[in-house]
Amino acid sequence: MQIRSINYINFRNLKNNKLEFNSKFNLFLGKNGQGKTSILEAIYFSITGKSFRTKHIKEIIKYGNLNSGAMIEYTDKISSKSIGVKFDQKTRQYFFNKNKIKFDEFIGRINVISFIPDDIYLILGNPSLRRSFFDYEISQANEIYYRNLRDFDKILKVRNKFLKEGKFKDPLFDVYNEKFVDLSVKIIVKRYEYIKKMSVLLNLNYRKLFSSDSELKIVYKAFKDISLKDENYVKEEFLKELNNVKNHEKYRGVTMIGPQKDDFLFYLNSKDAKAYSSQGEKKSIIFSLKVAEIDMFIKEKGDYPIFLIDDISSYFDSIRKESIINYFKNRDIQIFLSSTDDLGIESMNFYINEGDVIEPTNS
Repeated sequence: MQIRSINYINFRNLKNNKLEFNSKFNLFLGKNGQGKTSILEAIYFSITGKSFRTKHIKEIIKYGNLNSGAMIEYTDKISSKSIGVKFDQKTRQYFFNKNKIKFDEFIGRINVISFIPDDIYLILGNPSLRRSFFDYEISQANEIYYRNLRDFDKILKVRNKFLKEGKFKDPLFDVYNEKFVDLSVKIIVKRYEYIKKMSVLLNLNYRKLFSSDSELKIVYKAFKDISLKDENYVKEEFLKELNNVKNHEKYRGVTMIGPQKDDFLFYLNSKDAKAYSSQGEKKSIIFSLKVAEIDMFIKEKGDYPIFLIDDISSYFDSIRKESIINYFKNRDIQIFLSSTDDLGIESMNFYINEGDVIEPTNS
């Protein structure tokens, strides 16, 4: 999978442009605040329909304009294709090969992994950040999981409404509750399967890139500590726990257990990384997680994802930075990086000044 070009209009502070890319390293250089991150964001937005910087879409539209858009041309194993998003302050339109499609058909066309400074909040932040992150990563490679998540959110809202209104004796509540249990179990089982594989890859990559004698793992905290056996076993345990909290749910008027309450925790050398790891270790943990995602995509889909790294020169010290660059030199992955300093690598260099891209050069 390789991105050949991007065309963006009214995106952040960027001047409208079309950029063509190298098949390996693409480096965006310039001082802070010039638009380097915005180009990475435009690439990411074209692929996912989301920003890694904000939840408020109106912030992405250049000041004084009503709409914006970004379109990518890329090649996969079969042919050349295009994908992109057009949007205004309220709506988004998704396109594949210039034809309008639904988001369900849009997600996962290209797999992309972004690494930005704010990713450290995957360790420091609240559980909802980690749930959103892992749910999206699993969804990119698994369409069924995405549909189950979408349906679960709808069922959960209805179930909570019944509980809030005290309608738990309504026959319809039993219908929704049965569907709630079914979807919860499917989501929990898939998360367990994913994290079990991810934890192994995470540890291998952390050792290879940063510390060969360390032990890093990620633990999925579901409704209770259980060893994953099969879906039927998980369903039985979930039903028991749901029965245990039944009176609490009636009293509080809200669903007490389920995938919406779960968490994912990192442990470095058997200690909670959030409380005991240094800043440098936290950064290395998150980068190892992102690299492990590459391996997961290859295993799940048989293809390489696109990788984006923002502000690598100021985020990592020279030793970690060199380790990361060397890793990608030996992998068949297309990389997009931003930096205030030249990294001294063979790359296509784009110099950014006040949102304008100076003629790119090869180094």
